[in-house]
Amino acid sequence: MDVSGWVWAATAVGVVGLIVFDFFAHVRTPHAPTFQESVRWSIFYIALALVFGVVVGMVWGWGPGSEYFAGYVTEKSLSVDNLFVFLIIMTKFAVPREYQQKVLLVGVVIALVLRTIFILAGAAAIEQFSWVFYIFGLFLVYTAVKLAREHHDAAHPDPREERDGLAVRMLKRVLPTTNEYHGDRLTVKIDGKRFLTPMLVVMVAIGSTDILFALDSIPAIYGLTEEPYIVFTANAFALLGLRQLYFLIGGLLERLVYLSQGLAVILGFIGLKLVLHALHVNELPFINNGEPVEWAPEIPIWLSLTVILGTLAVATVASLLKTRNDERIASSTES
Repeated sequence: MDVSGWVWAATAVGVVGLIVFDFFAHVRTPHAPTFQESVRWSIFYIALALVFGVVVGMVWGWGPGSEYFAGYVTEKSLSVDNLFVFLIIMTKFAVPREYQQKVLLVGVVIALVLRTIFILAGAAAIEQFSWVFYIFGLFLVYTAVKLAREHHDAAHPDPREERDGLAVRMLKRVLPTTNEYHGDRLTVKIDGKRFLTPMLVVMVAIGSTDILFALDSIPAIYGLTEEPYIVFTANAFALLGLRQLYFLIGGLLERLVYLSQGLAVILGFIGLKLVLHALHVNELPFINNGEPVEWAPEIPIWLSLTVILGTLAVATVASLLKTRNDERIASSTES
């Protein structure tokens, strides 16, 4: 897949343009978005991502196009899991609902910058060292096992998630902060002294938290494609609609009780795919005398996409059936 410099530049300008549009059209004037507004703009960003995938398929072929769609679906599903943590952070800092859009948009910008750095670093590592696939694959399998044991609950968050992260603790230690919001201002002057407001602190919390998210999302998509342009655009489109998705499915998050387990299956599958690919292109001298392992199969992208979509469908349906059954049992017990 040959992507010219001007295509990269045009794509970057387009992504920045969408963020600027988002700010002036929705975030500049603080307000809590309605359900209809969230639906409209969620559909807009999903449709935009799908149209872009069709363009990729028509210009570069449906091999790269399928890789983009698989990567986008994976990153979008992982971003839904990220919303659990965002919800916990928002609740902990008691962010007024009308200011949450600004926090999320700044978090998306920080996430895009951090992930772009990770993407370029990952591409450089893969270009030079094929054994990086072993590391990516084993890390995803480890993450899958860890994720399968997780249970997000915004009403009763994990005590480990209630503690301030390293970035927030360092910020509070170095700079004076206030516990009261002053509109959507990031700093405020009190008695002649400048203080940071909780708005800035929560933005740092969400932005720094995305570093942890990138540790599994970037290797996951590199398990589906080795093309940095596809990795970048799939991440960008998944993150661009995150703000609207937060308000759209905020109430649904509590019902997706098996989402972590579904994502664990997806990450485990991609991790296995990466290890098999590493064996297929093996250069490590202590594995098969430095020769490729011929029996290691290459999992085709259509199978990856089928597994990803199928797992998400099963996890969603199973979650909704369980929560509905639990509600039925609770209502019968009360009566």
